[in-house]
Amino acid sequence: MDTHVLSLRMDSELFERLRGHAARRGMSVQDYVVRTMIRDDFDQRFQTAVEETEKFYGAEDGGAVGAGEVTEETARDGAVNGAARPT
Repeated sequence: MDTHVLSLRMDSELFERLRGHAARRGMSVQDYVVRTMIRDDFDQRFQTAVEETEKFYGAEDGGAVGAGEVTEETARDGAVNGAARPT
């Protein structure tokens, strides 16, 4: 797998919060940030796939959200049908 380096400058308060989140999971800050970015990327790709599926099949029931579907509201907070976002 090809890799690249990304350097970030961030506020010290944000860094300390990230350090705390990472420590609770037994991770380094770098690993925590990368996993968070991967999760966000997955959420975005999943939402795009749902939207493309809806375009292909159309809204059969007048736009009601069915099992496993993502609404705009749940896409923002990462929950699907009220389920908590995995961490």
